[in-house]
Formats: sequence, C-alpha cells, structure tokens
Amino acid sequence: MATGNKPSVLLVGGGIGGMAAALALARLGLGVDLLEQSAAIGEIGAGLQLGPNAFAALDALGVGEAVRRSAVFSERLVMMDAVDCSEVASVPVGEAFRARFRNPYAVSHRADLHGALHAAVKQQPLIRVHTGAQVEALDLGARGATAVTRDGRRFAADAIVGCDGVKSVVRARLVGDAPRVSGHVVYRAVVPAADMPEDLRWNAPVVWAGPDCHLVHYPLRQGEQYNLVVTFHSREREEWGVSDGSKAEVMSYFEGVHARPRQLLDRPTSWRRWSTADREPVARWSEGCATLLGDAAHPMMQYLAQGACMALEDAVTLGAAVEACDFDLDAGFRLYASARVARTARVVLSVREMGRIYHAKGVERLVRNGLWTGRTPERFYDAVEWLYGWRPALCLDDARATAT
Repeated sequence: MATGNKPSVLLVGGGIGGMAAALALARLGLGVDLLEQSAAIGEIGAGLQLGPNAFAALDALGVGEAVRRSAVFSERLVMMDAVDCSEVASVPVGEAFRARFRNPYAVSHRADLHGALHAAVKQQPLIRVHTGAQVEALDLGARGATAVTRDGRRFAADAIVGCDGVKSVVRARLVGDAPRVSGHVVYRAVVPAADMPEDLRWNAPVVWAGPDCHLVHYPLRQGEQYNLVVTFHSREREEWGVSDGSKAEVMSYFEGVHARPRQLLDRPTSWRRWSTADREPVARWSEGCATLLGDAAHPMMQYLAQGACMALEDAVTLGAAVEACDFDLDAGFRLYASARVARTARVVLSVREMGRIYHAKGVERLVRNGLWTGRTPERFYDAVEWLYGWRPALCLDDARATAT
C-alpha cells in the first residue's frame, strides 16, 4: 500500500509500540499494514507509569493531550521499607520537576494509553489494521518483506518492523536468541478506591521494598481506582507467560512484610500473574528491510517503569530516521537502530540493578535505605537526566555523532 513514491511497511503487533510506530510512519505519508494476532484490538494489563520522556514522544505523535486527559499526575515518587514502614525516599515531581524536564510524571491505565493511540490510528487513512493475523512465516528479500499468517493470508510491503513483544517472530528471524526468564513473578490487579486503606490513598507511585519482594500502588482514572502490583522471586522454575493468579501464592511470599503494606494483598478479588523475562542487549536489530521495536528489540523488567516509554521513544526515532534518510528504509532502519541500541541497553541493565535495590535484604537493605539520605530533589533530577531528558528533536544525535 505505497503512497506515491513513498514506501510501504508491515508492522507485526498491535500493542503500544505497534500503534505508535504506525502513527509515526503514516504521519510521514507511508502506507502501513498493522498485523495483530488477537481477534480484536485491545490491551491487557492494568496501570503503567509515564515519565516526561514518554510525554515528549506522545506529543510528537500527536496524542499527548488525549493521554493527559485520562492520566493522573503524580505529586511525588515514594519508596518505603516494607519491613519497618520507614520512608526510604520521597521525591517531588511537581512544578520544579516539570520545569526541569518540560513534562510531568503521570500514571495511566494501560488501556487508556493504548486506546488513545488506537483512536489516532483509526483516523489515519494510510493505516490498515488486520486482526486475527498471527504471523507464522516471513520472507525477507532485497525487494521487500512478506508475512504469512496462520490462516494463510499473505501481506507484502517494502519493509517490516517487529513490534511483537518478548516472543517476537521477527526477532527470532533476525537474532534467534532466547528470552532470559528472570524468575521474578509479577501479580497485577486494579481495585476501587473505596477498597484502598484510607491512609494509603496517596497520589504517588509508591514502592514498598521488601526482601526478595515489593509492592507498588498508585491511583488511576482520576483516583477512582488504584493499581496494585506485587513482585517476588519465585521458588519454582518459571517459564515466561501470563496466567490467572492465586491469592494463596501471593500471600506466601509476603510473610515477612509489615502488616501495613501487607493488608493490600487482601484487596483484589482477582489477580493476573506474569512470569517475567527480558533479553540480553544486542548490538544489531536491523537487517536489510527488517527491524525491531519495543519489547521485540529490548524487553525489560518493570523496575524502572520504562517499557512503554522506551517503545514510544522507539516509534518517534524510527519515523525521524526514515525521514532523515529520505525514505530509504534500509538506511533509515540502520540509523534508527544505531540511535537506540546503547540507550535501551542502558535501561535494560539499569532495570536489573534497580530490581536488586528494591529487593535488598540483610546488610544490603541497610545500604539501600541510606542511599537517598540527605539528597535534594535537584540531585535526584541530575541522576535521572539521562533518562527523563530525552527529546524528539535530539533523538538521532548520538547516531550521527557515532557516524562522524
């Protein structure tokens, strides 16, 4: 579905990254066929956190205001010790934070973010969305890419982008590596605000850091709901996947946690269980007419709340690289990957270290609890400048500097 002299692109995966990539490319005049394996477009999950870098990307995609309308803007970021209920850190993310990073820190229901992107996609005549399109085979050649779905449909275009998550079929073709199952299990649920303990109804993403476990809560949908997330190191051998959760399993991992945060485990009526995985960062995402985006390129665990944010950055950078290379997709994909590999690898590795900090025990817990003592907000802002200071106008600078 090329438009004039502009090339066409297949996108595999209709999640946040796929929708964002479709917008980034269609806004440049490229024809896009988006292949989603589910029978209907939708997003599973609960809440997510959006740093200033995410809002910078959303604004570049034209959906920033739509996402802001349903988001809850946080007052601070809080870490509590789940063993003794002491405050480890409380960082304001109000006016001074916004002035520093040009955007807010907010939380949103995943479905609201995905819905805003999908609504914008539906307004783009250059994007065609195909549901029930589970890709099983790929043909990548000098003249373009063809994807064959389980039900026998064939889709052809000048290039293909794998936005299809941790178990990416496009990554399997380009890289061929295996996911690194972390052994960390995440349970997620959403509860009505009325079911939250009154003294924990904070307008903040709150981490209760415990030994080999932690709990997170924050408000959603103008405070009508609260997102609850609990994570623990599983005793069992895990395989990556999502399933229904067991309250008994959750409770068994939080016996050493103080009653104040532990009471949250009684609030959900149902849980969803994620056995998490990431991958080792790789230096090459692109091969000819094919590249990767989001979790297909750099799957990461949740400890910095940057999975969706990185996918949004990817999408904006992909569009900028294609445009900078005058719509030569092979060259554009190489430029895009060179701009993203080091940054996303830093996030993946930082996430792993943050998981260690959250789950510290013994003497490491004491060290963790002293890390932020006496730090001013400005020192915190300096420490996260590399992460939150990302801007679309500069998204290709590192790649250009390397090239010269």
